[in-house]
Amino acid sequence: MKELYTEIHIQASAERVWLILTDFASYPEWNPYIRRISGAAKSGGKLEVYMKPSGRWGMTFRPTVLKAEPGHELRWLGRLMVQGLFDGEHSFIIEELDGNIVRFIQKESFNGLLAPLLAGSLDTYTRRGFEEMNAALKLRAES
Repeated sequence: MKELYTEIHIQASAERVWLILTDFASYPEWNPYIRRISGAAKSGGKLEVYMKPSGRWGMTFRPTVLKAEPGHELRWLGRLMVQGLFDGEHSFIIEELDGNIVRFIQKESFNGLLAPLLAGSLDTYTRRGFEEMNAALKLRAES
């Protein structure tokens, strides 16, 4: 198993961050990593997600939403072709801190036969994508 974890503090309410995070139609305007999402942020729902880390090729996948708790967490499970080849459980977590500040956590656990082979790319390009998205979300939420 391979795990990535990033976080950023955002001076905004949890509700504001959630609204931006789940306004999928606006992703092309601000998100440098997850360029497009369609579908609904609801448990059991299916999404279509197009991700393109800077400096890499993009990919489209169709994850299943595992959890959608407004103001707190959006989590999905995506697979490359078949279960066990390359699976990723992606989480966006919003934690309220003091005042009008939240900690935004973006993390993913990767499993499957290809996970060890892709570890270097995940550490470089995928982590960079997480960090770029986090910074863009912060900028949008604080403006």
